[in-house]
Amino acid sequence: MNETLHACLKRLRLSGLAQTLDVRLQEAAGNRLNHAEFLELIFKDELTVRENRLFARRTKAACFRDQKTLEDFDWSFNPSLKRQRLYDLATCDFIHKAQDLLLIGPPGVGKSHLAQALGYHAVKQGFGVLYRSIFDIVRDFLQEGALEPEARVMARYLKPDLLIVDDMGMKHLPKQSGECLFEIILRRYEVRSTIMTSNRPLEEWGKLIGDVPAATAILDRFLHRAEIIAINGRSYRLKDRAGKTAEGATTDAPHAEGTAERKKSALAKQKTEGD
Repeated sequence: MNETLHACLKRLRLSGLAQTLDVRLQEAAGNRLNHAEFLELIFKDELTVRENRLFARRTKAACFRDQKTLEDFDWSFNPSLKRQRLYDLATCDFIHKAQDLLLIGPPGVGKSHLAQALGYHAVKQGFGVLYRSIFDIVRDFLQEGALEPEARVMARYLKPDLLIVDDMGMKHLPKQSGECLFEIILRRYEVRSTIMTSNRPLEEWGKLIGDVPAATAILDRFLHRAEIIAINGRSYRLKDRAGKTAEGATTDAPHAEGTAERKKSALAKQKTEGD
């Protein structure tokens, strides 16, 4: 590639095309591609680079705690989970319809993993996503004026096609938390999709938020167009901990046996010397 052509591609911001042009020129000559076929190749290269960059920006903007997918979820640990339904949700049809989703169940059963996995698949399909724990939301809205209609904080929560609110129920929330959450749900209602995860029964949300009327109003709007998926079963984290404990016990066994043998040997030696 000559310098003039490289400068033109740079000014046009065709960096993806510039990266592969030399290879594509050789390919075109070797395969005797016509002009249309050659142009198709180099423009596809440019589009691929731009799509990858856009995906990386959207993934970063989503603020996922962990990057999870449905493919790396351990379905065998909880076979009662509706696997096909989760894959159906990953098509993001519910986002097109501005519907909501509640994943509810005890701690450690994979609610956060599934919520973030659905968010990741939404990013792959070009949707804007924002992941926040309930504690992130409370901290964000502690700022003065955060609930104002034109506030930047509120705009951040209203803009994404999909908002994920995780960890609802981990702890009792401070005062005015119900007002913050209600304002978000109210403004997104029937306009944008929201996924929430909770380890508390719905009837306990009033006590959790410390505001029964606010909790009632939140649930009234959120559940109107929401699908509820209840997840039961053992905790993944406890399973991993149990595995590590068993592994540690196995590792310690030869050491314990060796220690016992050394003690026997020492006692025998002392007895011989005493005799």
